[in-house]
Amino acid sequence: MMMHVICWIVTLLIAFAAGKVVSKIKLPSILGWLIAGMLLGPHAAGLLPQRVMDLSWYKTIIMWMQCAFGLMLGTELIWKRIRSYGKALVVTTLTQSLGTFALVSLVFFAVFQMMDIPGYLAFAFGGIALATAPAPALSIVSEFHTKGPVTNTLLPMAVLDDIVGIAVFFTVNACIAKTVSGGNISLALIPVMIFMPILVGAVIGVLVGFLLKKVNGKSGILTVLIGGITVTAAVGYWLNTVVFTNITLNYMLLGVAFSAAFSNMIPEEKLKEANDDIHPIVAICLLGAIVDLGAPLDYHLILGAGLYTFIYIAARACGKYFGARSGAKLMKMPETVQKYLGFTLLPHSGVSLVFTGIVCATLEAGGESELAVIVKGTIAAAAVINELIAVIAAKKGFEKAGEISAA
Repeated sequence: MMMHVICWIVTLLIAFAAGKVVSKIKLPSILGWLIAGMLLGPHAAGLLPQRVMDLSWYKTIIMWMQCAFGLMLGTELIWKRIRSYGKALVVTTLTQSLGTFALVSLVFFAVFQMMDIPGYLAFAFGGIALATAPAPALSIVSEFHTKGPVTNTLLPMAVLDDIVGIAVFFTVNACIAKTVSGGNISLALIPVMIFMPILVGAVIGVLVGFLLKKVNGKSGILTVLIGGITVTAAVGYWLNTVVFTNITLNYMLLGVAFSAAFSNMIPEEKLKEANDDIHPIVAICLLGAIVDLGAPLDYHLILGAGLYTFIYIAARACGKYFGARSGAKLMKMPETVQKYLGFTLLPHSGVSLVFTGIVCATLEAGGESELAVIVKGTIAAAAVINELIAVIAAKKGFEKAGEISAA
């Protein structure tokens, strides 16, 4: 086990160094982290092999890290700050999420009709496509200290987008399961997947908020925050492994709800102090999560990408960009939000791979292994290609919006 831990730590150090190199050419460090994860992962050098990524200690640490970097979003969800966005935020989230789902589903439905492939598979692609992976954009926000309307819109939108993504995807997956007569997730469990992590995180966050009001000093604040993250992750793990055996609660959403609760309870000066104290730990968690996201990506798939892969990437990009633009324009949001928000919503791979695994298991359980192969091959290749393009596009979006001070 010790050798496995050392290999993982070495992988993180190499990824960190790769990020520094990439940042020298004015690109986000995350691009270096992703590439290092891919090249050191199971499909290349194997410094971080699949057998390590499957070990319980590794999964537990990544789970804790996902919960921890939820603080990057949750601590920005101050009610008095986001109240002014209100309806505009909700409408724009729905237009870009549901717009992406509709466009990708429609495009693939038309393609599959010509290829004599069941039309319902198109909705699997639509369900996978609508979700956004917030970690890449968050790393750019953190690294370049972005400030402005696009950043202020993106942070709360990332949370709402996650909720919409979970609701739509698992509804689609349940319908596909019924269609192929395999196992299925009850539609009644979908609200549980959405609201349970919010409830659990919020309750623990309120308790931590009371404690933060009483403690002072870096050591006291860190003790309370790390303890709160650990309890939140532990409760999430217990719910996922003991209570709900056929669904998985989102650890990042647990962390978001946890931090949003205490962030609205303590003075802004105390919140800034807490953020400054916990920032180095959250930064390490973000690095670990991005390397974990990049490691399963197989660079060989870039060469083997087929027509479906490019259709998927193009249709999803159009859905995200024009969906965000139309919603922002309809709600008269700032011009920079209308023009550039869509670029920051393109990162996708972590969520896409999780959703792909779920829908492929559903198809295989229903005896549709050939359809599962189509989904798996298309999304796996798209995850590699899209993520490399999306990180650069997201950084460019912040830059064009004028929210990177030293662009």
